[in-house]
Amino acid sequence: MKPRTKLQKQVAEQSKRLAPITQRQKDWAFQNCFDLQARRLKSGKLTCLECGHSWKGGHVLAESICGCTCPNCGTELKVINSQKQTFKYAEYFGIITVCGGFQVLRYFFLEKHCQVGNPARLFCREVVQHWITPSGKCEIMARSRNMSIFYYDVWNWSSELEIRREHHAHHISPVAVYPHKRYISEVKRNGFMGNFHQLSPRTLFCNILSDSRMETLLKAEQYDLLRHFSVRRSQSLEDYWASIKICIRNKYTVTDASLWCDYLDLLRFFGKDVLNAKLVCPIDLKAEHDRWMKKKTAWQERQKREEERKRLLKNEQAYQKLKAKFIGLEFSEGSLYIRVLKDVNEFYEEGNALKHCVFTNEYFLKPDTLVFTAQINGKRIETVEVSLETLKVIQSRGVCNENTEYHEQIIDLVNRDAHLIRKRMTRDNCFYR
Repeated sequence: MKPRTKLQKQVAEQSKRLAPITQRQKDWAFQNCFDLQARRLKSGKLTCLECGHSWKGGHVLAESICGCTCPNCGTELKVINSQKQTFKYAEYFGIITVCGGFQVLRYFFLEKHCQVGNPARLFCREVVQHWITPSGKCEIMARSRNMSIFYYDVWNWSSELEIRREHHAHHISPVAVYPHKRYISEVKRNGFMGNFHQLSPRTLFCNILSDSRMETLLKAEQYDLLRHFSVRRSQSLEDYWASIKICIRNKYTVTDASLWCDYLDLLRFFGKDVLNAKLVCPIDLKAEHDRWMKKKTAWQERQKREEERKRLLKNEQAYQKLKAKFIGLEFSEGSLYIRVLKDVNEFYEEGNALKHCVFTNEYFLKPDTLVFTAQINGKRIETVEVSLETLKVIQSRGVCNENTEYHEQIIDLVNRDAHLIRKRMTRDNCFYR
């Protein structure tokens, strides 16, 4: 792609000044990016995949654990058991350097071809360059890629390093980085001491150069927060920054940033002061998080039940239309008192008290049954469902659908007084005859 902006033109020009990779750097890369191996056959014959020399192996177990040394080239080798004749490996290698005031990250594609009996063939080509300005802006120099959305290693080797639109394939994680690194002064000024804290060099450099808050996190040794907000773009650092400053001021190190952010969200949910050091700097973060999480879960359950109750209470008119003629119907025997549930809210209270589904399963909308509450001295004992077709008890349930000691007495009383239900029925309604 032709450079269009001033920055792109500058990067393209500076890229020409970069020195090519040296033989020393190549040798280091192949030594540190790939295992040095010897192939062993079932016969015990060993072949060095570096120089191609073959020899008779010694103790199998010792060689499998400790490896062996090639008698020809003297290379320390890892022993693999295989019948294969050819082996192919690919990795990425990185160099961190400086050029023209830019922080430059260079990535090389390494390929190693090993064939039994022949020296290994090595291939090394530069594929991507990240050019980072002192203000944290980044431009990409890269080779073109063949048309594939699934594979990274599909570089077009006939292409040149040019300005490219950013692609996920340009975000390379090298297996090794050359130990001799160079950094621009702005990176060191902003707190970088040589440790990338499990972030890619590009991510860390761009963040601490472009965002003073990231710089502060690095200098304050809040490494987990630094990693969290570098990777978790769905969460805004701004939303938590005031609380983070409280942590820094109180020398409180956040060791689990994801859990801490969730904890802050819980505090906000309940309207708590997230600038209170006692709250935002808990001694036991997990315990406090779990405590507030339980509170939120309980609140959500209450809200859900209340919304469900309100929704179902809208059916009050339908219930009154269906069962108005039966409201006020009651039976009694000694301390046992049985009456029709008078409204939908009583279904809710009945279901809540006895922990069954008379409300949630909308028994109040059933046209062919009538529901009673059986009580002793004002305490709910069982809920009784009676068929309006047969005038027989369909079911009678106590707490958690269990029968009580009054179960048989309740059923007997309802069945004996079923004629009172019939009296309430209109002769015009043939369904109830």
